[in-house]
Amino acid sequence: MIHAKDGTEVLDTLKAVNSPGTGIEHWGSSYFGPRYSTAEISAGPQALMTQMSANETILPHFHGVAQFQIFPSGAGMMGKIEVRPLMLQYKDHHSAYGPLVAGPHGLTFIALRNRIGDSAPVYLSKPGYREKLKPSKRRNWISPHITLSTRPVLQYRKEVAWEPVFEQEIKDEMSAQLVRLGAGMSVAGPDNKIGGGYYVYVANGSLDKDGHTYPEWSMVFVEPNENAFEIKAGRVGLEALVMRFPTDDD
Repeated sequence: MIHAKDGTEVLDTLKAVNSPGTGIEHWGSSYFGPRYSTAEISAGPQALMTQMSANETILPHFHGVAQFQIFPSGAGMMGKIEVRPLMLQYKDHHSAYGPLVAGPHGLTFIALRNRIGDSAPVYLSKPGYREKLKPSKRRNWISPHITLSTRPVLQYRKEVAWEPVFEQEIKDEMSAQLVRLGAGMSVAGPDNKIGGGYYVYVANGSLDKDGHTYPEWSMVFVEPNENAFEIKAGRVGLEALVMRFPTDDD
């Protein structure tokens, strides 16, 4: 199955929620699935948006499922690393990260998971977290800043470009690339016979699918073993993050 969500709808349905770690009020909305789950593994993607309050801190924690995390607006710090638009994080399941500290103008992140599972945050500041840890590759990678094109440069691009996002060597099926397409151009998505499915995030321009134009902040998830997905740019072109999950190693 191929899932698609208009980013405008997600932004328009933001509502106040309390951080499960500190109780501080910030804002959240979901693309696919519940915001958090403690359920057994089930099919279907889980993707949520969180907009942090000014100067808010999210405490160090881990999740029971692997995730990509996009930083599309605001600014802040992930440990000692500055995060700002546009940057991407990948972390394996049961891999701790943080603290994540928003700047004075807030910070937005979008967490992407390829399945619904035990995704509720487990905080290192609370007792019992060690008993919940499981083996994993413990990757916690944050990309360099990703530069997007101006509108005319994007619109009149003549060739498709695929650019790797992470500097580290990847040794499994996981991949993260930025694809750049001029107006009306199209390209096949990644080989979906390997890996655990992939997301396409509209970072700049728009994506056309089944007669609908998906603007910036929109999201598509292509489930594993789905037929090839055509990534098609809208009338001003498209720059999209394409993020494929590794095969499950639980």
